[in-house]
Amino acid sequence: MKKKNPVYITGHRHPDTDSIASSIAYAFFKKSMGIPTIPCRLGSLNAETSYLLDRFGFEAPMLLQDARMKLSEIEMDSPVSITPDTTIYETLQIMQQNNRAYCGVVDEEKHLLGMVTKSDVAVVGLDDTARSIDILAHTSSENIRKTLNGQILYDDADAVINGKVSIIAMTMPERLDRYDVEKRIVIVGADTMAQKKCIQLGAGMLIIVWADKVDESVIEEAKAHHCPIILSGHGTMNTSRYLYFAPSVERIMKRNPIFFHNHELAEDVGVKMLRNRYRAYPVVDQNDQLVGYISRYHIMDAPKRKLILVDHNEFSQSVNAIEKSQVLEVIDHHRINDFSTSQPVAFRNEIVGSTATIVATIFRENQIPIPPNLAGLLLGAVLSDTMDFHSPTTTEKDISTANILAAIADLDIEEFAQEMFSITSNQDKVSFPDMINQDLKIYDIHSCKLSISQVIVPSARDTQRDAKEITAALDRFAQKKYIDLAVLVFTSILENGSVIYAGGTRAPWAAEAFPNADGREHSFQENLLSRKQQILPALTSVISEYIGG
Repeated sequence: MKKKNPVYITGHRHPDTDSIASSIAYAFFKKSMGIPTIPCRLGSLNAETSYLLDRFGFEAPMLLQDARMKLSEIEMDSPVSITPDTTIYETLQIMQQNNRAYCGVVDEEKHLLGMVTKSDVAVVGLDDTARSIDILAHTSSENIRKTLNGQILYDDADAVINGKVSIIAMTMPERLDRYDVEKRIVIVGADTMAQKKCIQLGAGMLIIVWADKVDESVIEEAKAHHCPIILSGHGTMNTSRYLYFAPSVERIMKRNPIFFHNHELAEDVGVKMLRNRYRAYPVVDQNDQLVGYISRYHIMDAPKRKLILVDHNEFSQSVNAIEKSQVLEVIDHHRINDFSTSQPVAFRNEIVGSTATIVATIFRENQIPIPPNLAGLLLGAVLSDTMDFHSPTTTEKDISTANILAAIADLDIEEFAQEMFSITSNQDKVSFPDMINQDLKIYDIHSCKLSISQVIVPSARDTQRDAKEITAALDRFAQKKYIDLAVLVFTSILENGSVIYAGGTRAPWAAEAFPNADGREHSFQENLLSRKQQILPALTSVISEYIGG
């Protein structure tokens, strides 16, 4: 039975508290409904989110960098393997037992050393005899014993074997002088005189067939001539056949095989496979240890990643290559822009100040209890996205939901908000480039690439003394990211307003959207709090005047 692939629940790029909390909470809800889910994030966490996760005992969601499946996430063949000293015969048995035409060769720590296939094994019996002679010359007595299911009667460290094989099991002793057996592996029958004659003629190794024991005089002769003796467990025919499969697989394996890492994208691996014609390829982990085998079949049969989007619906704000995935649901409170799928999806978009409000509502609609720590996390998200209910996007539903969550979590909203925003507004150690990337959203409006970053600070007015440095950072960011208009908004909940800075080739447009009220640059904009309902619409209006169709 195939393992059921999980559903990945993710918020937008440059995640804020609302997107992270909604991902975690909706994953919890889905699991309670019997659906395996994994909450995800598409970037680093800000200080506020990290504080809330730590306070309520949640781990940071998994970082999802691409919507396409990695090798580690798809079905592959199990990592059946052998070591370099495994005999060719044992290798064949392992292949047959596991219904494989290939096998990886690994060291004691499972690091990949090479590959061997049935084609490599076939070469032993079908290739030029010179190769078989060479590998037999370096084969140990123990390997031969194992392969022949036999018994070593005498072994000698000073034995010299050239790898050639002579079969004289049915030859009379008086005729042995006609044979060149020097340094050869000689397969001989139960005749004591023939055995001793072969040793005296310089045989490198004696393999005896059709015998239960060997006369002690033969052993003494072997010691005198440094000739190992093995009693075979098979007849003449099978002994001669199996003998060539006694060498270690190290002698025939392909070294430095083509392999893939399990963090590679299945789609990319499929393209690489087209350049070669191998049946299967080994897959290793970050420690170069074998974890499985992949073939074209696995790539063709690989499922698409299943996604649920929360707190966004625009593909431009979502995970890379989202078009290669299967989007199942969307839960959001933003505008609907470039959303399009090949299959129907469950789409829930509400006019509220926070996605967490919608997620909490879904729990109540389905009568699923919200654990106190999860209620606290959701409450933090509602307060964050509505700016403690000061944002014009705030609705009565947000407020009533926050009260319910506060009761479940046993929190005082006013005290909790003050504590949370003290963390959020502490930007003393954050550089301006980092502020730009903290809570960033990018839009494409009439082919004008617009970015809006919003940072919560104790006093927006105090930022005016750093105006030149902030503008320079925005210009650098816009140039590096090919942004036409980069906007950084410093918002103060205590002052109930914001100060706006802009960079990029279209920077003057920001001043048109938000005129300076007191005759100086970057003046304080009272009651300006919401990126979604106030900042973005004003900028969109100006952009449309200049380049709108």
